[in-house]
Amino acid sequence: MAESRKLVTLGALLALLASCGAARAADDARGAELFELCAQCHGPDGGGMPSAGAPAIAGLPEWYVLAQLHDFKGGLRGLHPDDAPGLRMYPMSLALKSDEDVQAVARYVASLPAVPTAQLVQGDAQKGAALYTPCAACHGPDGGGNQATNAPPLRGRSDWYLLSSLERFKAGIRGNNPQNVNASLMRGMAQMLTDQQAMKDVVAYIDSLSKQSAANTER
Repeated sequence: MAESRKLVTLGALLALLASCGAARAADDARGAELFELCAQCHGPDGGGMPSAGAPAIAGLPEWYVLAQLHDFKGGLRGLHPDDAPGLRMYPMSLALKSDEDVQAVARYVASLPAVPTAQLVQGDAQKGAALYTPCAACHGPDGGGNQATNAPPLRGRSDWYLLSSLERFKAGIRGNNPQNVNASLMRGMAQMLTDQQAMKDVVAYIDSLSKQSAANTER
């Protein structure tokens, strides 16, 4: 009798695992389908398209993509009249009709392998190292990000987009909604960078972190 109960329990567990696997496969397929809309700007591999103002997003953490999509859908981001990339993303986010769709596309983006990005911003990485010190408190000394502080990874991201984001934060184009606490915090941090050259220098330092990480991976 005990052996029979064990077999029944094992059978139920296997059935549950099979059901979960099928559900996950369907979710992944839905995410890939939804990403076709994103691919128009971010590229089929999520590697970004500078000409479209769309950064590389492949491999971003699922929690971060999820948070940003909810911010766009909720109007916490992307509604400033001078935020051209945000104004494009806001209506795109509304195409995700349900929380399940948002979750599926966020999971799919996170599953994509990171795509190497070209270095387009010229700055002084040595000067940028000192400027990066406050950033490290949230984004980590290696630029790897930290979910506990809601800070995404910076290394491996499109450097032109990092520069553009800093410029928009500093100008109040991003981070102007007090309900978006994380963005408001970033707006304050951007004010610490006195001019565009300082922004370029800190981005150049982040580029150096990306190169160092890539070199370590190849070893």
